[in-house]
Amino acid sequence: MNARIVLVLVSCVLSIATGLVLSRGKGGSSAAAKGSGKPVIGLSMDTLKEERWIADRDLFIAQAEALGAQVEVRSANSDDTRQLRDVESLITAGVDALVIIPHNGAAMARAVEMAHAEGIPVLSYDRLITDAETDLYITFDNIKVGELQAKFLADKIPAGGKMRLIRIYGAKTDNNAKLFKQGQDNILQPLIEAGKVEVVFEDWAEDWKPENAKKITNAAITKAGQNIDAILASNDGTAGGAIQALIEEGLTGKVIVTGQDADLAACQRIVAGTQTMTVYKPLTQLAKRAADLAYKLAQRQPLIAKAETDNGKIAVPSVLLDIVAVTKDNIRDTVVKDGFRKEAEVFGK
Repeated sequence: MNARIVLVLVSCVLSIATGLVLSRGKGGSSAAAKGSGKPVIGLSMDTLKEERWIADRDLFIAQAEALGAQVEVRSANSDDTRQLRDVESLITAGVDALVIIPHNGAAMARAVEMAHAEGIPVLSYDRLITDAETDLYITFDNIKVGELQAKFLADKIPAGGKMRLIRIYGAKTDNNAKLFKQGQDNILQPLIEAGKVEVVFEDWAEDWKPENAKKITNAAITKAGQNIDAILASNDGTAGGAIQALIEEGLTGKVIVTGQDADLAACQRIVAGTQTMTVYKPLTQLAKRAADLAYKLAQRQPLIAKAETDNGKIAVPSVLLDIVAVTKDNIRDTVVKDGFRKEAEVFGK
């Protein structure tokens, strides 16, 4: 990634630095918009089974409607074929812009092709669509997420000692999971080579499911025994699954456990001492900013992206948002203060 400012223009992408212009055709024109005078944004979601994505949907819709747009939502239940059908349905409905949260970034390249064939711009939301001429990408700095998780663990290594670590990655189909791992590796690899960290077990949790993370943790304990110092879980769902395995072994509170997303259950676990940290990605900011950008795309208004992300085919103009590590010490000053979580819910008061 670099810091070039990229200007995204009506139905095309113009890189100021390179002068590259990619035509996007005639542009979408929604029948619903014609009737109401409002632009229509299609939101194709991987899943609504996780608390985090329900929040994203509701925040996105609220902001888009406040701007004067309509939103059509589809959820694919983590099924690539179904998500492609959802996209096709939204295109047929004539949406003016398409926002995709992909289950599988590679599979959704076809969705971008279908949208562009009808002149509809595509915003990739939080997860990168790979090998496609995606118009815009909004996310947090996912490499930095992984670095923040690993740096937290590195700071817990006792002087002259060693940390025995279980690593639980996310879904292989999610490009973000690979970026989290890349960031983690940036911090951990030198420590592994120096003998300060020993990875006793590692695996990918299919579809980010907590039950798969639990199985990984069970397998790790079976192989390595209970002499484990930390679990680097890539998100709060997998952290929750790992903690269930720790409960069964009587190890809760004795093992450092990372996470990500500041899920309510994770915040409660942090207060209770069973999870050690989470990475707070201000989802309110993400959803609202994404709605703002989608509205501009739907209206064919110019906008500026200050970063780019290589998706294997092009450098996608990108908007990257900041993150913060949350522990028991700063949970009130972060997720509670921002209004993302209510104090009564987190602390049980």
